[in-house]
Amino acid sequence: MLIGASAFIQQIFQAFFLVNCTNLSELVRSGKLDFLLLLPVNTRFVVSLRQVDLGGFVNAGFAVAVMAFAAHQMHLVPSFVAVLGFLALCLAGIVIHYSLMFLLASISFWSVRAQGIVWGYYNLFQIARMPDAAFERGLFKAVFTFAIPMLLVSNVPVRVLANKLNSPSWVVLLLAMTLVCFTVSELGWRASVRRYTSASS
Repeated sequence: MLIGASAFIQQIFQAFFLVNCTNLSELVRSGKLDFLLLLPVNTRFVVSLRQVDLGGFVNAGFAVAVMAFAAHQMHLVPSFVAVLGFLALCLAGIVIHYSLMFLLASISFWSVRAQGIVWGYYNLFQIARMPDAAFERGLFKAVFTFAIPMLLVSNVPVRVLANKLNSPSWVVLLLAMTLVCFTVSELGWRASVRRYTSASS
């Protein structure tokens, strides 16, 4: 179920944000960002949602099938509230992934070769498939819970769905990290845009 949930979050993120985050450096290098800055809408919104990868939704459907199979094997029938909680926390996980990748993509304002860094973060998605209970308290668990909260984005929603959540503090932590990541990402984006001098100037 954890693998299915991780794939579901990853594919929904990929459908909406992956291509757009990786293309930010190209917008900066080519000067196309100039035209987006002139539009009477929020520039970050336009940059983040310019393209949608429909294949991501198909893959997300397969991820749901994996979770359904896991639930069948566990003889688990989640309640409607559990499913809603799961989807809400998945959304929080997607926002975390988006915020951190967009923050890394903003490095392109300093270096147009930022795509490698963005794809490097994408490779970290594999950590989200790991059960956090498999790690003792240590540096790895601390880093991937608080600095790069990969162990939260899938584990917490699955615990809610499987009714295995021992304490609501995990939900609070996930939501808090979502807010922190988005805020840091927004501050980084604003600082980057202030530095931007236009490719045509």
